[in-house]
Formats: sequence, structure tokens, C-alpha cells
Amino acid sequence: MIFRNIEKQDNITIAKIIRESLESKGLGIPGTVYTDPTTDDLHALFQEQNSTYIIAQKDSEILGGCGIYPTKGLPKGHVELVKLYLDHHAKGKGLGKELMNKCIQWAREKGFTHIYLETLNELSSAVKLYESMGFHSLNSPLGDSGHNACDIWMIKEIKSN
Repeated sequence: MIFRNIEKQDNITIAKIIRESLESKGLGIPGTVYTDPTTDDLHALFQEQNSTYIIAQKDSEILGGCGIYPTKGLPKGHVELVKLYLDHHAKGKGLGKELMNKCIQWAREKGFTHIYLETLNELSSAVKLYESMGFHSLNSPLGDSGHNACDIWMIKEIKSN
């Protein structure tokens, strides 16, 4: 297994993984990353300063990805954990946790103090993962992600090394 930064040629594959994952839960709906126009060019999106998107790849197959993004409107020191999606064959093997750990470590090294995320109640296995990683619920969203269908907001304090 290798972990690397997203490359332009990954765009089609990772967009397909994201959309298929949401469709499998009946979440191919507006207000989610499913209809977000940036989903088709994540490589360009993650050229933004203070952002990263990490791809998990085994042999030549992309198994998923996860990112950190400086979402507009977040408090100082906060970044958002975004677009954690895995191919259905890669789920349940600890890969999501590995990707999250790499993103959290990246944010720590950049000096961020908190990681925020948004998700949906229907993604209960993801919520359990986030809770196991130390995220706790908020009563309302932070920042302006544009994903107004999300109904769960979570945060984790991280400490710099």
C-alpha cells in the first residue's frame, strides 16, 4: 500500500469512488459532495494553500482518499477533514483510519489546532470511525463548506508535535 498526494490523472477514479459510495447509501443528492462541481477536479482543488489530498493505492489500483482543506469561515487554527471515501472493496480493513491519521498528522505539522468535519447521519459507519478517532459532535456547522445536506458536524483538537 502506498499513500501519495493526488495527481491530475486520479480525478476520474476518485470522483467515481466518491459518487458510488454516496449512491450506495441513497445520498446522490444536492447539498453533498455528490453534486459539488469540485468533485470532478480534486487535483485542482487541492492546490489551494494549506490543503492536501492523500490517495491510497495498492499496485495500480486507487482504493480511496482523504483530504484536509482550509474551508472558508472556519475559526483561526481550524481546517476541515474532507472527502474521506473508499472503494467498496477497501472498506472495513482499517484504510479509512490510516488515511485519517495521515491527514491529521499533516495538519499537526502545519500548525493547525483543530480539525472539523461534516457528514450525514446515513453514514453511520463513518460517524463511528470519527468518534473512535476522538472527534466529538457540535450542535451546528462551522464555516461555509456549501454542503448544506450534512446534518452531523464534528471537531477534534489536535496538538502540535
